[in-house]
Amino acid sequence: MRKQDLIKEVASKSNMSPRQVQMVVDATFDAIRDAMAKGDKVTLTGFGSFEVAQRNEREGRNPRTGEKITIGARRAPQFRPGSELKRAVGADE
Repeated sequence: MRKQDLIKEVASKSNMSPRQVQMVVDATFDAIRDAMAKGDKVTLTGFGSFEVAQRNEREGRNPRTGEKITIGARRAPQFRPGSELKRAVGADE
């Protein structure tokens, strides 16, 4: 499902136009992104949580040459599904 498919699905299940839903979806994604950029955790009960993980510097290899390289430390987005989402897709907990 793409973003536009999500917008159409929500519009069909609500009493809102696709344009209104698009504004809400965009605002939701912006709020999640802005919170994570500040290092905050975003928890949507039953669905899951979005957080920022700190990745330490590590050694890797250039796949073409096999040469050792240093992969720098960085922050990376992370999603952890909630129990309701896990049950909905049939995953074991």
